[in-house]
Amino acid sequence: MKSVRLIELLTSWQGEGPDSGKTATLARFKRCNRDCPWCDTKIKSRNYIETDYTLGNIQDVIDEKKSMLLLTGGEPSYALNLNQSVTLLNDLEYPLANVETNGIGLLDLISKVNSDKNVKYILSPKLFNKEDSVFYYDLVDKIKSNENVYVKLVCENRELIFNFLEYLKDIEFPNNRVYLMPEGTTKDSLINNSPFVFDMCEKYNFNFSSRTHIIYGFI
Repeated sequence: MKSVRLIELLTSWQGEGPDSGKTATLARFKRCNRDCPWCDTKIKSRNYIETDYTLGNIQDVIDEKKSMLLLTGGEPSYALNLNQSVTLLNDLEYPLANVETNGIGLLDLISKVNSDKNVKYILSPKLFNKEDSVFYYDLVDKIKSNENVYVKLVCENRELIFNFLEYLKDIEFPNNRVYLMPEGTTKDSLINNSPFVFDMCEKYNFNFSSRTHIIYGFI
């Protein structure tokens, strides 16, 4: 039977974005092309040891919990994880899947997932420098027409963030598919950083998302 290598498999809830609050079977990959300070793999993961899980094992958990599937990391679309993500999305049966991705291999992943699968791709841009901005400007142009792709942006008071929000507005990226989220790794930091994000949501008519798994400690 096919298997995948993960550092974590558990049932919890989706804590962010358009499906926040839904029961989720969370499959967490280890490897990533970025090193974000707020990464859940660094902050919340129980360990960094990879374990083989058969598709049958994962399917049993989804069926028992009647949950959605959540692929996260690490980076599900990273070259070292891509084929495993495709296997999970194509071979498992689930009512809904979310793929949390920084976008590095998003277009390739979308092209390989069967069109009859109910998958939402949650693109979380990592804007640390101008080169990042160029990459994401090009990417959001390419995925704008795909109704299954959402943008979820960690919102800090920096020039790169403002410019990206203006770009989304200029290209008329659908408002209902954009979520802005405060930066923070603790309940207090998330609450303290939320007013700025509320202001940005009001200004651009985008959606607000917090990190409820951090606030309530359920992952």
